[in-house]
Amino acid sequence: MATESELEGFVAVFERLAVAAGDAIMAVYAGPIDVERKADASPVTEADRQAEAIILAGLRQAWPQIPCVAEEEVSAGKLPVLGDGAFFLVDPLDGTKEFVNRREDFTVNIALIEAGVPVAGTVYAPARGALYSGGGRKAWRAMVTASGTIEGRTPISVRAAASPPMIVASRSHRTPETDDVIARFPGAELVSVGSSLKFCLLAAGEADLYPRLGRTMEWDTAAGDAVLRAAGGATLTLDGRPLAYGKRLPGQPDDLANPHFVCHGNAPESWRGLLTGR
Repeated sequence: MATESELEGFVAVFERLAVAAGDAIMAVYAGPIDVERKADASPVTEADRQAEAIILAGLRQAWPQIPCVAEEEVSAGKLPVLGDGAFFLVDPLDGTKEFVNRREDFTVNIALIEAGVPVAGTVYAPARGALYSGGGRKAWRAMVTASGTIEGRTPISVRAAASPPMIVASRSHRTPETDDVIARFPGAELVSVGSSLKFCLLAAGEADLYPRLGRTMEWDTAAGDAVLRAAGGATLTLDGRPLAYGKRLPGQPDDLANPHFVCHGNAPESWRGLLTGR
């Protein structure tokens, strides 16, 4: 397992690559956006492709021995064989629908997985200039200037749960099952946010719960999950176990899909049954 110092080294590279990818994304954002549809009908743009190329080139140069699992490569049928070692999960543009509709919630996501656990990650929202990172037991946020400089790193951590809680939910992918979990917390304040920023709101102590009872893929969640765990939070499946990564089999892209999960910052024991429905 990587040491705290080694994790900081990973995150430093993640941040540099995320900012570079964000610059490419914003260049596309500034002009007409052409949208294509992948085999699963999800949208993809030139920004997705350019950002992924930047990130993968940087990761493979820095750590050629570590496999990369990236959304657009997987869509193109490029599935690396994973053993028991570490690997990277990359979503170059999470929240493509937000991007296409010119909302600011889209993010760049890079994570390191060890033994099924997201141990380091960076989430960057280029339209907001907001960057969140975490590794080991440390998490922080920062702002990225117009020149690409990262400034004002500030430690973040989850907060003591509010009562009633503040719940964040997907803007574009709400499901009846998600609404059922939300309904178990009468009076809860609800905030709709796109992309992996939902994890970051919990990590920064600005919200308490994020239920996701709908389809997600491992690259959608890994970076935000790493930040949340480093900030003291948790991402649990509905049987109460930590969400695990690296589940897939070679040639089986659907095995990259996550089960339903609920994230929390600092949930009291009394919430556990409400979160799992047990």
